[in-house]
Formats: sequence, C-alpha cells, structure tokens
Amino acid sequence: MTTTRESSAPRPFDAVLCDLDNVIRFYDTSGLAELERAAALPVGTTAEVAFRPELDGPLLLGRTTVAQWVDSIALALTDGSGISAVSARELATAFADAPFAADEAVVSVLRTARTAGQVLVLVTNATHRLDDDLASMGLSDLADHVVSSARVGVAKPDRGIYEIAVERAGAAPERCLFVDDRLENVRAAVALGMTGVHYREPADLRDALGFPI
Repeated sequence: MTTTRESSAPRPFDAVLCDLDNVIRFYDTSGLAELERAAALPVGTTAEVAFRPELDGPLLLGRTTVAQWVDSIALALTDGSGISAVSARELATAFADAPFAADEAVVSVLRTARTAGQVLVLVTNATHRLDDDLASMGLSDLADHVVSSARVGVAKPDRGIYEIAVERAGAAPERCLFVDDRLENVRAAVALGMTGVHYREPADLRDALGFPI
C-alpha cells in the first residue's frame, strides 16, 4: 500500500472517494482465457485490444455503447490476430460480459465508514451499464454519490472528475481519502490535496481509515 498525505488533517476523513473496479468489483476472466487458448492467442490478448485508448476511451466517456465497443474489439482482433470473425466476436463478447462479484470485505469496510458519518463517493471510469451492474451486486445503496465517467464525460486521471467528486462529497479535498488501484489516479487525487491510497488489499483501506485489522 502507498498512502500519501498532503495535509495534517486528523482522521477520520469527512469523505471517502473510492474506485470500483479492482477495489470493490473483481472480474472472473477464466472463461475468456479458455477461449483465447482455444484460438491459439496469448491469454490477455483480448483485454490488451479492448483497453486501447482509441477503443475504450470513447466508451468510458459515454460517447459509444458497449455493443459498439464489442464491435470494435472484434474487428481489431480479426485484423490484428488473424482469427476468424466468429471467433473474434466470441472473444469480444466474453470479455465485455465477463462475470463479476463484489469483495464483501471491502464492502463491509465502506459501509462501516458511512455508518461512522463519512460520505462515500464512488469515482469510477465506467460505462452506461454501471447502475445495472451495481444493482446486480446488491450495491445500489452502497454510496452516497456515484461519479461515473460515462455520465460526467470526463475520466480519471483527468482533474475534472476529481473536482466533481469532491463537490458532491461536500468536503474539502484535504478532508477526503481517495482509494484506487491505479497509481496514476491516486497521484492525480493527491495533487489536488487529498490523501491517496494505492489499493492492493482490504487491509490497505482499513488501515487508512484507522479501523482495526
């Protein structure tokens, strides 16, 4: 864990600004990996293609749909990997529809923080599926506010999405804890005066909040 403080403000924080993917939500890509092996592709090829900025950038800014993203992934796989269009479509769909679940340990810590009076804001680079995804995990009521890149039209680590999140939290940046699995996103939050946690495991979050392990 990397925790960076730009203020001497005491705990507890007034607000927790928390990422979703790879902090709260985790994907099971084992089925996708089997399909990639069957297609004689290195495991991870589909993700590498899907996360190209020119493909997932418009998606995360709400400018394209998931269906259009799947189309673009399939086309790129067909052109770049020499696999059939049918196989490319299967891989792209498996990637976009990979099953996911919430880490209940993290959910429990975040619910405890809210009970203690801290405002919880989810700050996530997400698609327009986000509301349905949260509902499917039983997390529609987890946060006080949700700042989704697809809705606000700006994505981490752009300064704008942090400013929106802080405004919705109703707290000064130096009284906010920001949690994310990507270091560049944490650094952007720290640059605005927040305390940043580079997340790796639930203990990182508990420790930053001063909760017993």
